[in-house]
Amino acid sequence: MPNLDTQNRRNFLGFAAAAAGMAWGSSRAQPLGAPLPAAANFGPVKQIRAGSLDIGFVEQGPSDGPPVLLLHGWPYDIHTYEVVAPLLASAGYRVIVPYLRGFGTTSFLSKDEVRNGQQSAIAADAIALLDALGIEKAIVAGCDWGARTACILAALWPDRCAALVSVSGYLIGSQEANMMPLPPAAELSWWYQFYFATERGRAGYAKNRADFAKLIWRTASPTWQFDEATFARTAPALDNPDHVAIVIDNYRWRLGLSAGEGAYDALERRLASFPLIAVPTITLEGDTNGAPHPEPATYAKKFSGSYTHRTISGGIGHNLPQEAPEAFVQAVIDAGSAAFRGVKK
Repeated sequence: MPNLDTQNRRNFLGFAAAAAGMAWGSSRAQPLGAPLPAAANFGPVKQIRAGSLDIGFVEQGPSDGPPVLLLHGWPYDIHTYEVVAPLLASAGYRVIVPYLRGFGTTSFLSKDEVRNGQQSAIAADAIALLDALGIEKAIVAGCDWGARTACILAALWPDRCAALVSVSGYLIGSQEANMMPLPPAAELSWWYQFYFATERGRAGYAKNRADFAKLIWRTASPTWQFDEATFARTAPALDNPDHVAIVIDNYRWRLGLSAGEGAYDALERRLASFPLIAVPTITLEGDTNGAPHPEPATYAKKFSGSYTHRTISGGIGHNLPQEAPEAFVQAVIDAGSAAFRGVKK
Protein backbone atom coordinates (compact mmCIF):
# COMPACT_ATOMS: atom_id res chain seq x y z
CA MET A 1 0.00 0.00 0.00
CA PRO A 2 1.16 3.54 -0.67
CA ASN A 3 2.13 5.79 2.18
CA LEU A 4 0.23 9.05 2.79
CA ASP A 5 2.10 10.62 -0.08
CA THR A 6 1.39 13.82 -2.00
CA GLN A 7 -1.59 12.36 -3.82
CA ASN A 8 -3.12 11.07 -0.59
CA ARG A 9 -2.55 14.43 1.06
CA ARG A 10 -4.56 16.00 -1.75
CA ASN A 11 -7.20 13.34 -1.19
CA PHE A 12 -7.31 14.13 2.52
CA LEU A 13 -7.99 17.78 1.89
CA GLY A 14 -10.45 16.95 -0.86
CA PHE A 15 -12.37 14.58 1.38
CA ALA A 16 -12.40 17.15 4.15
CA ALA A 17 -13.85 19.69 1.74
CA ALA A 18 -16.40 17.19 0.51
CA ALA A 19 -17.45 16.65 4.10
CA ALA A 20 -18.20 20.32 4.60
CA GLY A 21 -21.80 19.31 5.16
CA MET A 22 -20.62 17.85 8.45
CA ALA A 23 -19.53 21.30 9.62
CA TRP A 24 -18.94 21.25 13.33
CA GLY A 25 -20.88 24.28 14.42
CA SER A 26 -21.46 24.03 18.16
CA SER A 27 -19.99 21.25 20.25
CA ARG A 28 -23.13 19.10 20.07
CA ALA A 29 -23.91 15.78 18.49
CA GLN A 30 -25.81 16.81 15.35
CA PRO A 31 -27.35 14.91 12.44
CA LEU A 32 -25.44 15.02 9.19
CA GLY A 33 -28.58 15.74 7.21
CA ALA A 34 -28.90 12.25 5.72
CA PRO A 35 -30.11 8.87 7.05
CA LEU A 36 -27.41 6.99 8.96
CA PRO A 37 -26.14 3.73 7.44
CA ALA A 38 -27.89 0.52 8.44
CA ALA A 39 -26.00 -0.90 11.40
CA ALA A 40 -26.99 -4.55 11.04
CA ASN A 41 -24.97 -5.04 7.83
CA PHE A 42 -21.55 -4.15 9.25
CA GLY A 43 -19.00 -6.44 7.62
CA PRO A 44 -17.88 -8.80 6.21
CA VAL A 45 -15.13 -9.78 8.64
CA LYS A 46 -11.78 -10.57 7.01
CA GLN A 47 -8.82 -12.38 8.60
CA ILE A 48 -5.11 -11.64 8.37
CA ARG A 49 -2.05 -13.00 10.17
CA ALA A 50 -0.27 -10.23 12.06
CA GLY A 51 2.38 -10.80 14.71
CA SER A 52 1.20 -13.53 17.07
CA LEU A 53 -2.43 -13.23 15.98
CA ASP A 54 -4.88 -14.08 13.26
CA ILE A 55 -6.79 -10.79 13.39
CA GLY A 56 -10.39 -10.40 12.35
CA PHE A 57 -11.23 -6.99 10.90
CA VAL A 58 -13.74 -5.08 8.83
CA GLU A 59 -12.46 -2.96 5.96
CA GLN A 60 -14.54 -0.33 4.19
CA GLY A 61 -13.89 2.43 1.68
CA PRO A 62 -11.51 2.74 -1.30
CA SER A 63 -8.25 0.82 -1.06
CA ASP A 64 -6.28 3.94 -2.04
CA GLY A 65 -8.05 6.23 0.43
CA PRO A 66 -6.30 7.74 3.46
CA PRO A 67 -6.20 4.93 6.06
CA VAL A 68 -8.07 5.20 9.35
CA LEU A 69 -7.57 2.62 12.11
CA LEU A 70 -10.52 2.45 14.53
CA LEU A 71 -9.94 0.63 17.83
CA HIS A 72 -12.66 -0.58 20.18
CA GLY A 73 -12.57 -1.23 23.91
CA TRP A 74 -14.11 -3.41 26.61
CA PRO A 75 -16.77 -4.70 26.89
CA TYR A 76 -17.47 -3.52 23.36
CA ASP A 77 -16.36 -4.67 19.92
CA ILE A 78 -16.08 -3.52 16.31
CA HIS A 79 -19.76 -2.50 16.33
CA THR A 80 -18.70 0.58 18.27
CA TYR A 81 -17.97 1.85 14.74
CA GLU A 82 -20.90 0.29 12.87
CA VAL A 83 -22.11 3.75 11.81
CA VAL A 84 -18.79 5.62 11.93
CA ALA A 85 -17.04 3.28 9.48
CA PRO A 86 -19.51 3.57 6.56
CA LEU A 87 -19.70 7.34 7.03
CA LEU A 88 -15.92 7.64 6.75
CA ALA A 89 -15.85 5.17 3.86
CA SER A 90 -18.43 7.22 1.98
CA ALA A 91 -16.15 10.26 2.44
CA GLY A 92 -13.30 8.37 0.73
CA TYR A 93 -11.31 6.97 3.64
CA ARG A 94 -9.96 3.42 3.84
CA VAL A 95 -11.35 2.30 7.20
CA ILE A 96 -9.89 -0.62 9.17
CA VAL A 97 -11.76 -1.86 12.27
CA PRO A 98 -10.07 -4.85 13.98
CA TYR A 99 -11.18 -7.08 16.80
CA LEU A 100 -8.68 -6.71 19.63
CA ARG A 101 -6.98 -9.81 21.03
CA GLY A 102 -9.57 -11.79 22.98
CA PHE A 103 -12.52 -10.48 20.99
CA GLY A 104 -14.56 -11.73 18.05
CA THR A 105 -12.70 -13.73 15.43
CA THR A 106 -9.19 -12.66 16.49
CA SER A 107 -7.22 -15.67 17.70
CA PHE A 108 -3.67 -16.59 18.72
CA LEU A 109 -1.58 -18.48 16.20
CA SER A 110 -0.10 -20.64 18.96
CA LYS A 111 -1.86 -22.33 21.86
CA ASP A 112 1.32 -21.70 23.87
CA GLU A 113 1.25 -17.91 23.43
CA VAL A 114 0.75 -16.01 26.69
CA ARG A 115 -2.75 -14.56 26.89
CA ASN A 116 -1.35 -11.17 27.82
CA GLY A 117 -3.66 -8.17 28.13
CA GLN A 118 -1.13 -5.46 29.04
CA GLN A 119 -1.36 -2.12 27.26
CA SER A 120 1.83 -2.38 25.19
CA ALA A 121 0.95 -5.84 23.90
CA ILE A 122 -2.34 -4.58 22.49
CA ALA A 123 -0.56 -1.61 20.92
CA ALA A 124 2.04 -3.91 19.36
CA ASP A 125 -0.85 -5.89 17.83
CA ALA A 126 -2.06 -2.72 16.11
CA ILE A 127 1.39 -2.02 14.63
CA ALA A 128 1.60 -5.64 13.44
CA LEU A 129 -1.79 -5.22 11.75
CA LEU A 130 -0.67 -2.06 9.93
CA ASP A 131 2.45 -3.92 8.81
CA ALA A 132 0.45 -6.90 7.59
CA LEU A 133 -1.89 -4.62 5.61
CA GLY A 134 1.00 -2.64 4.14
CA ILE A 135 -0.17 0.60 5.73
CA GLU A 136 2.73 2.87 6.60
CA LYS A 137 0.74 5.65 8.23
CA ALA A 138 -2.87 6.06 9.37
CA ILE A 139 -5.16 8.21 11.42
CA VAL A 140 -5.64 6.26 14.65
CA ALA A 141 -8.79 6.68 16.68
CA GLY A 142 -10.30 4.87 19.62
CA CYS A 143 -12.54 4.64 22.65
CA ASP A 144 -11.91 2.94 26.01
CA TRP A 145 -9.09 0.36 25.58
CA GLY A 146 -8.96 1.52 21.98
CA ALA A 147 -8.29 5.11 23.02
CA ARG A 148 -5.41 3.99 25.24
CA THR A 149 -4.02 1.92 22.38
CA ALA A 150 -4.36 4.81 19.94
CA CYS A 151 -2.54 7.12 22.38
CA ILE A 152 0.29 4.60 22.72
CA LEU A 153 0.66 4.34 18.96
CA ALA A 154 0.80 8.12 18.66
CA ALA A 155 3.32 8.42 21.51
CA LEU A 156 5.69 5.56 20.63
CA TRP A 157 5.23 5.28 16.87
CA PRO A 158 4.46 8.83 15.70
CA ASP A 159 5.85 8.01 12.26
CA ARG A 160 2.97 5.55 11.85
CA CYS A 161 0.25 7.99 12.96
CA ALA A 162 -1.01 10.82 10.78
CA ALA A 163 -3.33 12.06 13.52
CA LEU A 164 -5.06 10.92 16.70
CA VAL A 165 -8.66 10.98 17.92
CA SER A 166 -9.02 9.80 21.52
CA VAL A 167 -12.19 9.56 23.59
CA SER A 168 -11.42 10.61 27.18
CA GLY A 169 -8.03 11.96 26.22
CA TYR A 170 -4.59 10.79 27.34
CA LEU A 171 -5.05 7.30 28.80
CA ILE A 172 -1.50 5.93 28.90
CA GLY A 173 -0.84 4.33 32.29
CA SER A 174 1.82 2.49 34.25
CA GLN A 175 1.87 -0.10 36.99
CA GLU A 176 3.69 2.30 39.30
CA ALA A 177 1.12 5.05 38.83
CA ASN A 178 -1.73 2.58 39.30
CA MET A 179 -0.36 1.62 42.72
CA MET A 180 -1.18 5.09 44.05
CA PRO A 181 -4.43 5.06 46.06
CA LEU A 182 -7.33 7.22 44.89
CA PRO A 183 -10.06 8.95 46.89
CA PRO A 184 -12.76 6.49 47.99
CA ALA A 185 -15.33 7.66 45.45
CA ALA A 186 -12.84 7.16 42.62
CA GLU A 187 -11.88 3.72 43.92
CA LEU A 188 -15.57 2.77 43.99
CA SER A 189 -15.90 3.54 40.28
CA TRP A 190 -13.21 0.92 39.60
CA TRP A 191 -15.07 -1.82 41.50
CA TYR A 192 -14.79 -4.31 38.64
CA GLN A 193 -11.01 -3.96 38.54
CA PHE A 194 -10.83 -5.21 42.13
CA TYR A 195 -13.41 -7.91 41.40
CA PHE A 196 -11.26 -9.18 38.55
CA ALA A 197 -8.27 -9.34 40.91
CA THR A 198 -9.91 -12.34 42.59
CA GLU A 199 -10.48 -15.86 41.31
CA ARG A 200 -14.14 -15.40 42.21
CA GLY A 201 -14.17 -12.43 39.85
CA ARG A 202 -12.63 -14.44 37.04
CA ALA A 203 -15.21 -17.19 37.51
CA GLY A 204 -18.05 -14.69 37.79
CA TYR A 205 -17.08 -12.91 34.61
CA ALA A 206 -16.66 -16.18 32.72
CA LYS A 207 -20.13 -17.28 33.81
CA ASN A 208 -21.95 -13.96 33.36
CA ARG A 209 -20.01 -12.03 30.73
CA ALA A 210 -23.10 -10.90 28.75
CA ASP A 211 -24.93 -9.64 31.83
CA PHE A 212 -21.68 -8.06 33.03
CA ALA A 213 -21.25 -6.23 29.72
CA LYS A 214 -24.83 -4.92 29.82
CA LEU A 215 -24.23 -3.60 33.32
CA ILE A 216 -21.10 -1.77 32.23
CA TRP A 217 -22.87 -0.37 29.16
CA ARG A 218 -25.68 0.99 31.33
CA THR A 219 -23.49 2.52 34.02
CA ALA A 220 -20.93 3.93 31.59
CA SER A 221 -23.63 5.42 29.33
CA PRO A 222 -26.56 6.08 31.68
CA THR A 223 -28.79 7.81 29.10
CA TRP A 224 -27.94 5.61 26.08
CA GLN A 225 -31.12 3.70 25.25
CA PHE A 226 -29.54 0.84 23.32
CA ASP A 227 -31.90 -1.96 22.31
CA GLU A 228 -31.46 -5.72 22.49
CA ALA A 229 -30.57 -5.91 18.80
CA THR A 230 -27.69 -3.48 19.32
CA PHE A 231 -26.29 -5.48 22.22
CA ALA A 232 -26.84 -8.75 20.36
CA ARG A 233 -24.49 -7.62 17.60
CA THR A 234 -21.64 -7.23 20.11
CA ALA A 235 -22.35 -10.10 22.54
CA PRO A 236 -20.86 -12.88 20.35
CA ALA A 237 -17.49 -11.08 20.34
CA LEU A 238 -17.26 -11.72 24.09
CA ASP A 239 -17.51 -15.48 23.54
CA ASN A 240 -13.99 -15.60 22.11
CA PRO A 241 -12.17 -18.49 23.89
CA ASP A 242 -9.38 -16.13 25.00
CA HIS A 243 -11.68 -13.30 26.07
CA VAL A 244 -11.82 -13.93 29.80
CA ALA A 245 -8.07 -14.52 30.07
CA ILE A 246 -7.25 -11.29 28.21
CA VAL A 247 -9.71 -9.15 30.19
CA ILE A 248 -8.62 -10.51 33.56
CA ASP A 249 -4.94 -10.12 32.68
CA ASN A 250 -5.49 -6.55 31.46
CA TYR A 251 -6.91 -5.42 34.79
CA ARG A 252 -4.57 -7.51 36.93
CA TRP A 253 -1.57 -6.14 35.05
CA ARG A 254 -2.66 -2.61 35.90
CA LEU A 255 -2.53 -3.46 39.60
CA GLY A 256 0.79 -5.27 39.33
CA LEU A 257 -0.85 -8.65 39.91
CA SER A 258 0.25 -9.88 36.49
CA ALA A 259 3.88 -9.47 35.48
CA GLY A 260 3.32 -9.10 31.74
CA GLU A 261 5.98 -10.26 29.32
CA GLY A 262 9.64 -9.29 29.21
CA ALA A 263 9.37 -8.63 25.49
CA TYR A 264 7.36 -5.49 26.32
CA ASP A 265 9.48 -4.20 29.20
CA ALA A 266 11.25 -1.57 27.08
CA LEU A 267 7.95 -0.24 25.75
CA GLU A 268 6.47 -0.10 29.24
CA ARG A 269 9.47 1.84 30.55
CA ARG A 270 8.92 4.43 27.84
CA LEU A 271 5.21 4.59 28.60
CA ALA A 272 5.90 4.97 32.33
CA SER A 273 7.50 8.35 31.54
CA PHE A 274 4.13 9.46 30.13
CA PRO A 275 5.56 10.73 26.84
CA LEU A 276 4.11 13.73 25.07
CA ILE A 277 2.04 13.19 21.93
CA ALA A 278 3.04 15.48 19.07
CA VAL A 279 0.78 14.31 16.24
CA PRO A 280 -2.34 16.41 15.49
CA THR A 281 -4.93 15.36 18.06
CA ILE A 282 -8.57 15.86 18.91
CA THR A 283 -9.85 14.51 22.21
CA LEU A 284 -13.54 13.93 22.84
CA GLU A 285 -15.68 13.49 25.94
CA GLY A 286 -19.36 12.77 26.38
CA ASP A 287 -21.22 15.02 28.80
CA THR A 288 -22.72 12.04 30.69
CA ASN A 289 -19.78 9.62 30.71
CA GLY A 290 -20.42 7.34 33.67
CA ALA A 291 -17.15 5.41 33.41
CA PRO A 292 -13.97 6.42 35.26
CA HIS A 293 -12.26 9.08 33.18
CA PRO A 294 -9.88 12.02 33.66
CA GLU A 295 -11.00 15.62 33.32
CA PRO A 296 -9.82 17.27 30.07
CA ALA A 297 -7.81 19.92 31.90
CA THR A 298 -5.62 17.24 33.47
CA TYR A 299 -4.28 15.94 30.16
CA ALA A 300 -4.30 18.92 27.80
CA LYS A 301 -0.56 19.52 28.24
CA LYS A 302 0.25 15.96 27.19
CA PHE A 303 -0.43 16.97 23.58
CA SER A 304 2.38 19.10 22.23
CA GLY A 305 1.20 19.46 18.63
CA SER A 306 -2.00 20.74 17.04
CA TYR A 307 -4.64 19.96 19.67
CA THR A 308 -8.24 20.63 20.58
CA HIS A 309 -10.79 19.11 22.94
CA ARG A 310 -14.51 18.76 22.30
CA THR A 311 -17.13 17.88 24.89
CA ILE A 312 -20.14 16.38 23.14
CA SER A 313 -23.39 17.30 24.85
CA GLY A 314 -26.84 15.83 24.55
CA GLY A 315 -26.57 12.91 26.99
CA ILE A 316 -23.55 11.23 25.40
CA GLY A 317 -21.86 8.58 27.51
CA HIS A 318 -18.71 6.49 27.44
CA ASN A 319 -19.24 4.69 24.12
CA LEU A 320 -19.12 7.96 22.21
CA PRO A 321 -18.50 6.65 18.66
CA GLN A 322 -21.66 4.55 18.83
CA GLU A 323 -23.73 7.13 20.69
CA ALA A 324 -22.60 10.18 18.68
CA PRO A 325 -21.14 8.81 15.43
CA GLU A 326 -21.41 12.07 13.49
CA ALA A 327 -19.32 13.93 16.08
CA PHE A 328 -16.70 11.20 16.02
CA VAL A 329 -16.55 11.19 12.21
CA GLN A 330 -16.11 14.95 12.17
CA ALA A 331 -13.23 14.70 14.64
CA VAL A 332 -11.46 12.13 12.44
CA ILE A 333 -11.88 14.34 9.38
CA ASP A 334 -10.71 17.45 11.20
CA ALA A 335 -7.73 15.78 12.85
CA GLY A 336 -6.63 14.31 9.53
CA SER A 337 -6.93 17.65 7.81
CA ALA A 338 -4.85 19.31 10.53
CA ALA A 339 -2.13 16.72 9.97
CA PHE A 340 -1.50 18.11 6.53
CA ARG A 341 -2.45 21.73 6.87
CA GLY A 342 -0.38 22.19 10.03
CA VAL A 343 -3.05 24.40 11.56
CA LYS A 344 -3.82 24.68 15.25
CA LYS A 345 -7.52 24.29 15.89
